[in-house]
Amino acid sequence: MRRTEKGFTLIELMIVIAIIAIIAAIAIPNLLSARLNSNETAAIATLRNIISAQSQFQTTSRADENNNGVGEYGTFGEMSGSIGVRGNAVLNPPVLSTAFRTVNGNGEVSRSGYMFAMYLPDATGDGLAEVSGGGADAAVDPDLAETTWCAYAWPANFGNTGNRTFFVNQGGDIVATENLNYSGSGNGPASNSAFAPGAGATITGNVATGMTGRDGNFWRQTG
Repeated sequence: MRRTEKGFTLIELMIVIAIIAIIAAIAIPNLLSARLNSNETAAIATLRNIISAQSQFQTTSRADENNNGVGEYGTFGEMSGSIGVRGNAVLNPPVLSTAFRTVNGNGEVSRSGYMFAMYLPDATGDGLAEVSGGGADAAVDPDLAETTWCAYAWPANFGNTGNRTFFVNQGGDIVATENLNYSGSGNGPASNSAFAPGAGATITGNVATGMTGRDGNFWRQTG
């Protein structure tokens, strides 16, 4: 007897497509949420590594421009060994991951869906970003740089690679806020954004922990 081949009917195909669509509607948001959480967790861990690197860099006096025997804090380029320390020899071995050797034109490093920026103070306490390619701005004050630094991490693409923006300084506490405008290179927080309300662009004041910062956003302790 001749065998008759039977395919799917239109209704059966529509049912299969509908099931796939339902599964995708459930799975895709969960996958996106998992990726966001993973990136944010990695950003917090990276900031903690930066805290350790800065402590090691400063306590060993890797940079001492005023020659007073007290070390100054460093930049990503200096700590990762991509550039000489304030015009001196390259740090070897580095105290920070070599992933921080690539500093873009805005003084930022891109890593795991986040942008990172380091700020050191000038003579008035205002924050100065790292120069293009890595290294300290010539106007960094060696006296204030012995006690002060701060860093931010914000999403490379808000809503896709992360939602929260993070901040840390020499105090070691990490605070976070959520602002869709903090997204991508050149669109990160100003140096003084996470500090308690006050005049100027200084990074030497109190951190806005559990309060609204100078950028108008509420910053919460995290990590």
